[in-house]
Amino acid sequence: MQTKKVEKLPVKIFETREEMGCDAAICAAEIINAAISKNGVANVVFAAAPSQDDLLLNLLKQDIDWSKVRAFHQDEYIGIDDKEPAGFGNFLNRAIFDKVNFMEKHYLLCEADKAEEKCDEYSKLLTEYPIDLIFLGIGENGHLAFNDPAVADFEDPKMIKVVELDDVCRQQQVNDGCFKTLNDVPKQAMSLTMSFIMSVPHAICVVPTIRKANAVYNALLGPVTTACPASILRNHDDAVLYLDKDSASKII
Repeated sequence: MQTKKVEKLPVKIFETREEMGCDAAICAAEIINAAISKNGVANVVFAAAPSQDDLLLNLLKQDIDWSKVRAFHQDEYIGIDDKEPAGFGNFLNRAIFDKVNFMEKHYLLCEADKAEEKCDEYSKLLTEYPIDLIFLGIGENGHLAFNDPAVADFEDPKMIKVVELDDVCRQQQVNDGCFKTLNDVPKQAMSLTMSFIMSVPHAICVVPTIRKANAVYNALLGPVTTACPASILRNHDDAVLYLDKDSASKII
């Protein structure tokens, strides 16, 4: 493992994504268990993407009382049905939600014409249950959650909002194998905002594969700007960026 720090952001670089996921899971378990010890419950936001597979697999191996964890997710497509395998709630069901006994699981999926209403409902939940830890990935366009460059706002007044997805983001869903063609990928989603992400006290960002190398380079070595939303992580008070050798290839 190699380590470095870019402004406030510690960066851990591993030879393999399996090692990356294991270390991130151990760190996450410590944060979750500390929240349970202090408050009797941990409120956690999960990211849903193939980039999170190694983290989630290893998280299931940790000694965590999941009955004291309240689970949320950070984004969801608008216009899909509840059977769509690529839906983020369904991804998380397969990866972790259906494998352990959570205290509560809060989903975002709703009918397309109810998206704004769902955002309001979710905002109230997030206010009632302050989040202890958020898991993040970085998109090929540098997004966090579904805050693509065109819609990212570091001072967003909202906690969650309806967003338009750019073509780079939508193509990534095809590259990840979630949809067959670009036309199959929804054009809108609900997403936690940049200001909300930055308000969460602990963030673990897991970013493997060569397809993320440019985004990682821009996030760490470019300016802090919404042109690469993930660059703001350099200002987070307690975030850690986990990379494998491929995603880190342009910074080492």
